[in-house]
Order: sequence, then structure tokens, then C-alpha cells
Amino acid sequence: MAKPGLDGHDRGAKVIARALRDAGFEVIYTGLHQTAEQVVQTVVQEDADAVGLSLLSGAHLTLVPRVVEGLQKQGRGDVLVLVGGIIPAEDIPVLKEMGVAEVFTPGAPLPMIGEWLGTALDEREGAESA
Repeated sequence: MAKPGLDGHDRGAKVIARALRDAGFEVIYTGLHQTAEQVVQTVVQEDADAVGLSLLSGAHLTLVPRVVEGLQKQGRGDVLVLVGGIIPAEDIPVLKEMGVAEVFTPGAPLPMIGEWLGTALDEREGAESA
């Protein structure tokens, strides 16, 4: 779970991180004010299967592509990229075209996020072993 950019509000990211931990996922929270490069390095160093990016600042169309491209450059294009926060509906298809696996906006039920992530990771693992 990461908070890229200058956004200083991380309550939502912490709530999601806790909900995913409670659902049995190992979660690493990088903290506030991370650059896209720092997020990518954490994903690589921790050998993460997914990265959640929490954005409230409106910089999602700038920061998310940097993370996605950075992961690809590091040979980690297989990492599921999730985005959450204040994302206008018209930007969701744009983010998905960039390679974002799913976008969760305010009000998304916490159990649904964990269920989606578990299913997506299982499907990816099944596709890799086939």
C-alpha cells in the first residue's frame, strides 16, 4: 500500500491496509509522500504480488503511469496495480487502459476489496502455472 505524491491524507490507506491484513494478506505500508520510483523499489525489494496506490490529490493520471512504467522497466509488469481514492468516474477507464487492474472509490465495501484481490491473485497464479 503506497501514498505516492504530496497527498498527506492516509487514513483511507491505513483502513484498507488493516482490512487486507485482517483478511489474511501480508501488507506493507510505505507511508506518505512516496515517489513513484520509491513505490516501485519497494515492490521489487519486497517481491510483492500487488500494489495499492491511494490518491486523493488529483495526480492519479500523472503518478499511476509512472508506477506502472517503472514496474515494467524492472521486469515486474506482472504486479497487480490497484488504485483507490478520489478518482473521477471518467478517469477509471483511462487508468485501466494504462494497466491498472482495478479502481476502488470511496464507499467500496472493505470485504469486497479483499475478495477481489484474492480472486485476482488466484487467477493470475492459475494462468502462470498453466
